[in-house]
Amino acid sequence: MDAAEGIVGEFAALKRESGADVLAMQVGDFYEFFGEDAELVCRELDLKLTSKSSGGESYAMAGVPLSELEPYLQALVERGYRVAVADQIDEDGDHSRELTRVVSPGTLLATTDAEARYLATVVKETDRYGVALADVTTGQFWVTGVGGDVGDLLAELARFGPVEVLPGPDLREDEAALETLRGDLDATLTLHEASAFAPGAAAHRLREQFGDGAVESVGLEDAAPAVRAAGAALDYVETTGAGVLASFTRLQRYRDREHVALDATTQRNLELTETMAGDREGSLLATIDETVTSPGRRRLGEWLARPRRDRERIATRLEAVEALSSSALARERLREELSEAADLARLASKATHGSADAPDLLRVRDALAVLPAAEAVVEDDATLADSPLAEILRRPDREAAAALCEQLGAALAEDPPASLSEGGLIARGYDPDLDEIVERHEAALEWIDGLADRVSRELGLTHVSVDRNATDGYYVQVGNSEADQVPERFREIKSLKNHVRFVTEELEEREREILRLEEERAERERELFEAIRTDVATHAGLLQAAGRAIATVDALAALATHAAEQGWVRPELGPAGGPIEIERGRHPVVETTTTFVPNDAALGNDRRFLIVTGPNMSGKSTYMRQTALIVLLAQVGSFVPADAAEIGLVDGIYTRVGALDELAQGRSTFMVEMQELANILHSATEESLVILDEVGRGTATYDGISIAWAATEYLHNEVGAKTLFATHYHELTTLADHLDRVANVHVAAEETDGEVTFLRTVREGPTDRSYGIHVADLAGVPEPVVDRSSVVLDRLREEKAIEARGGGGDSEPRQVVFDVGSGELKTASADGGRGTAALGGDGASGSEESRQSSDTVDGSAESGIDPETAAVLEELTDVDVTETPPVDLLAKVQEWQESLEE
Repeated sequence: MDAAEGIVGEFAALKRESGADVLAMQVGDFYEFFGEDAELVCRELDLKLTSKSSGGESYAMAGVPLSELEPYLQALVERGYRVAVADQIDEDGDHSRELTRVVSPGTLLATTDAEARYLATVVKETDRYGVALADVTTGQFWVTGVGGDVGDLLAELARFGPVEVLPGPDLREDEAALETLRGDLDATLTLHEASAFAPGAAAHRLREQFGDGAVESVGLEDAAPAVRAAGAALDYVETTGAGVLASFTRLQRYRDREHVALDATTQRNLELTETMAGDREGSLLATIDETVTSPGRRRLGEWLARPRRDRERIATRLEAVEALSSSALARERLREELSEAADLARLASKATHGSADAPDLLRVRDALAVLPAAEAVVEDDATLADSPLAEILRRPDREAAAALCEQLGAALAEDPPASLSEGGLIARGYDPDLDEIVERHEAALEWIDGLADRVSRELGLTHVSVDRNATDGYYVQVGNSEADQVPERFREIKSLKNHVRFVTEELEEREREILRLEEERAERERELFEAIRTDVATHAGLLQAAGRAIATVDALAALATHAAEQGWVRPELGPAGGPIEIERGRHPVVETTTTFVPNDAALGNDRRFLIVTGPNMSGKSTYMRQTALIVLLAQVGSFVPADAAEIGLVDGIYTRVGALDELAQGRSTFMVEMQELANILHSATEESLVILDEVGRGTATYDGISIAWAATEYLHNEVGAKTLFATHYHELTTLADHLDRVANVHVAAEETDGEVTFLRTVREGPTDRSYGIHVADLAGVPEPVVDRSSVVLDRLREEKAIEARGGGGDSEPRQVVFDVGSGELKTASADGGRGTAALGGDGASGSEESRQSSDTVDGSAESGIDPETAAVLEELTDVDVTETPPVDLLAKVQEWQESLEE
């Protein structure tokens, strides 16, 4: 298409200039797409594909009317495309087109859901990242620094879920980091001009946007990577033509130590805002979301993704939740008032963009009116009045909010049209000049309305009407039977089957007057409305502050509502790293879907590591997740699902729960498991909470046990984090006898006449069985397989030989045993004991070797064992496996192997 001429050639040139994925170019009354762009939009949006000839070639073409572009544009951007828009400019009869904006996922202003749409910019500097996060739909603008590796960066970005990421110049050179971001974030990666990340230019942009002292006020230096990221974000928003820079009124910095560390894996495993399957329904947010406003829903989601470590901030939220939960009637009145509030932050962005219409500004007025109404509800209830709610509602400038609310009420008509050209936007009495125009217009219309009666009386006619259409303008219509009775001043303009239409000079003059007045009125109303909208835009900070107050109260009321409905309690906050004591705790999501068996959890200074054993499907994972979620909810500032809870504040929650293959990234299940474990061992501290659900299950038995054992020792001895570790390696339960702060608990089950009942109750001590075959039966595994499994399991437990059944034909069954040391099935010896030949080797040879080695271990001469082997066997008999650390034991085994190989 690059060689195309005419309109298609112009399209191709503008597309190259834009650097966007798709170009929408105005051609008259349509936005057109050509070539591959046309094929793409037809495929994505189900448009009709046509063709356009240019220079002897035919090109695919599609188009949408001017007035219908926005929903199509929104749909494309929400699918991850960057869409450029080229508008047509008409001057002196000539047409030209120029790029007016590029809409990307991070600069899309129009959105239909309540979720934030963050644009993230990231600057890499040695071992630290600078991050800026901007939401053009709400005016939020955050900066922070992230230490560590790309995993730490990913964890921080995952809290916000950006829809678009701009990597800085240095980060672009790190292909491994970019691949990680592409693979783990549901975001578009966009390369912006490197010059926008330069320290001087970035700092200058921040001062222009937020004021001369903005950078210093948040404790940053000009060259800080966070400043470079923030400046680039502002530059990108301006370059794309989003037109919402004015909505960024506050530069806010946060530090990672202010919030509980939640890496991306933990956020996914705990299903905070969406389930493992990617659905919102079934997540913690969906379960506790009792909000009545879109900003409140966003605020609640932010709190879940970023729990606090600040004891005072948490306590303030808990006080508000407690007041609201205890004052049910006042709480419901408050929520009813809040439900009238529109999304002020997004309305502020629309006002600064210049796209807010009259109904939008009325929504601003009505939302501002919610503040005093909500404050009145709080003041009328003694409990609420003494809570932090009163202070939250006083944070916005109430006088300024009241003044703007009053101004909008006085300025705007009650039911204005969305279009600026229709008239009827401005209320009577707001502008004298407009009132005069309206009065003259109404007088002219009144003259028109009475014309039919006057003509009828004057001429004695019975079939007379006055009407207006686009072709004839105003006219007098008379029935055919009376048409010859009208005087000469009536000039005929059209004859119909049953009527004749006439005009008079006076009517034509009145029509010209009406058209002139309508034009004057539309122009004056446009001027007034744009001035009002500009004034609202200058109050963007006020609207955002009011919106934050409404969102915060709504989120607190939602937490209180859910707590009251579900019987949750206020947690007691302990010191950082202090004990976690939960009495009859419940899983906040699962308890809403089934009858739930509550359980206690106790992790203290002398009991910091719980090894959790029990049958498959008994509830081990649920028990551990509910403990993590109760701690998280407490540090959000929420009540918790328990009879009582004392929560020592944690600095991070880390989980390793199950794993999925990530073969596209070259990572198997076991590799993912080990990477998650490595992250925990590197990142957790003595003030962290660690949840491990099966470690080492994806490899050979002894390898897995060794890794799980060593990880337990490391977490206990070196890290000191409070840990719950669910495992089917029952060998690990012996660690409780040797490590001071390790304890065993198990999820109980009862077996009666071969039937197993899961009690879901967590009890002290270890279990010795997993009931895996019972679970296989429940899952629908064929009965012959289940029955055979039971037989094999019994033989293994009794260390007896198993008959390995062949696949048919003349193959003979062979007696085999499972050798735990090697993890292999071996041919049984003649007496049914352990043999040495591997299954599948030569049977006779195996039997002979078995006979030769079955007599004694000490008499090397009699048994044919060489002295080196005999020495190894002697050392082996002297080793106390229970007292030897796993690492030392593995080193000893390697030493023996090397000795035997020589």
